[in-house]
Amino acid sequence: MKNNSCYARPPVQPQVKFPRGLAAAVMAMAILASLAGCSSQTDDNSKAAAATATNVTLTAAQRQHINLYTAAPSKFHKTIDTTGVVDFDNDQATSVLAPFSGPVSRLLVSPGDHVKKGDPLAIVDSPDFATAISAYSKALASAVNTRRIANTDKDLVQHNGVSQREEEQAQTDAANAEADRDAALQALVSLQVNPQAIKDIQVGRPVSHIQSMIRSPIAGTVVEKLITPGQLLQAGSTPCFTVADLSRVWVIAQIFGSGLASISLGDSADIVTSVDAKNFSGKVTNISALVDPTTRSVGVRVVVDNPGDFLKKQMYVRVLIHSRQESSGLLVPVPAILRDDENLPFVYVVQPDGSFARQHVTLGYRSGDQYDIVDGLKSGDQVVVEGGIFVQFTQSQ
Repeated sequence: MKNNSCYARPPVQPQVKFPRGLAAAVMAMAILASLAGCSSQTDDNSKAAAATATNVTLTAAQRQHINLYTAAPSKFHKTIDTTGVVDFDNDQATSVLAPFSGPVSRLLVSPGDHVKKGDPLAIVDSPDFATAISAYSKALASAVNTRRIANTDKDLVQHNGVSQREEEQAQTDAANAEADRDAALQALVSLQVNPQAIKDIQVGRPVSHIQSMIRSPIAGTVVEKLITPGQLLQAGSTPCFTVADLSRVWVIAQIFGSGLASISLGDSADIVTSVDAKNFSGKVTNISALVDPTTRSVGVRVVVDNPGDFLKKQMYVRVLIHSRQESSGLLVPVPAILRDDENLPFVYVVQPDGSFARQHVTLGYRSGDQYDIVDGLKSGDQVVVEGGIFVQFTQSQ
């Protein structure tokens, strides 16, 4: 009997038959997936190629439409452009305090009036004024009498009419009376009593009622009136007026960051107003030692002549401070600077093979029609000044 196991055939796998429509659909899906993979790879390669910037090569005819500039170290002086606020010249302005107490009787000036030193500003019904005049009259009479007695005793002591001790006491009394007289006179001066009234008292002329007046301590313009009729004033503490000489004012400029290092005392400045575009000349006289905690700026004082009192307190102005310090850097004309899609500055630099490469740069100070290039260029680099837009257009094609 034959063993059929040696000749056994492997079991036949059942053949699965797909319907004709389903098979076609499966094959179509496989083809689309393959094409999609190829398309994706092709797009990625295109994007990578587009992202890679290439140098621009121009023909001889095209190069005739561009101009080049060679970057080299240059010297220049910075101009700091900032804003400022007008203020009084505090060396020529003063707040007038009430020299005596009492109610205001009448105001004699208004803001904007020009006054001379000693001109009356207001009348006050002050008992202090009358008391001071009375005290001076009494002190003056006492000084005259005690001095006469002292001189008489000096003659008598030589003839043994009075003792030496009495004569010395008379001299002491006379000196004390004269000191009281001088103190009373100084009180009248501090109360701004009319000098002619003081002379009348000294020569014994009858003095009519002397009005107590607040007088201007300096010549200038009344810029503030701080009291009203009937107001009760306190001697030495109530501010009444502000008088300022407006022929010269201060402009306090606000300086930020690195601009401060370029400014020094004595630098000239131009003050530009928005009214009639008027310009005024000034000079830096002070640089603050403190930083404003709110604005983080440093105040720089510019003294400015003010013809016609044109500049007013609290007026905002533009300040151009011209630094005397010499700076150096690589200056490139402004037309050479272009901007990319992200608004970053760049220039086109000539390469050894004659092509033009895009080079991003860091801009520093602008001096007139030139930029100081802080980073991105070196001395000797040639950049496109005129025709840069054409080169940029050619590169984008």
